[in-house]
Amino acid sequence: MRYAFLALLAVAPAHGYELKQALEQRFGTALAPLNAGQVYTTLARLERDGLVLGADVPDDGRQKRIYELTPAGRAALETWVATPSPGTKLRDEFFLKLVFAAAGGIDSSGAVIDRQRRATLQALRDVTSVTANGNDAASLLADGTALHLEADLKWLELCEQRLNRKDTR
Repeated sequence: MRYAFLALLAVAPAHGYELKQALEQRFGTALAPLNAGQVYTTLARLERDGLVLGADVPDDGRQKRIYELTPAGRAALETWVATPSPGTKLRDEFFLKLVFAAAGGIDSSGAVIDRQRRATLQALRDVTSVTANGNDAASLLADGTALHLEADLKWLELCEQRLNRKDTR
């Protein structure tokens, strides 16, 4: 959430509750809801790191603080935006399970693939409901997730085909 907060503060100064609302409004159910503790802990760290500046609102009994982006915060945000995000990882937990389950006699590769396929299909059904009900940002995020899940399903099929070919030799 660090960079999401910096991006929102690049638009205008805000207090923690406004940032929480802005994220929920922009992404709807596509992102898990934030709790207040997470919001204020993140803001405290950003302030500690010199990326935002917080100021108490005068004459406010609730101890409300307004945060604004510092020049260092803008530079960090610009660097984050300009840096490509990491792609698919080669060290995949499912793949480790697949290899070691059969090798260790714990489970068959087919059973491991079947469980993963069912979980991926359920995740695809879940994300489809976000696409149907979301706003533009939420729909884009959900569509991207759905495409990744569809690719995962194709990869599971490839794993199954190759392992079955190996078993018939």
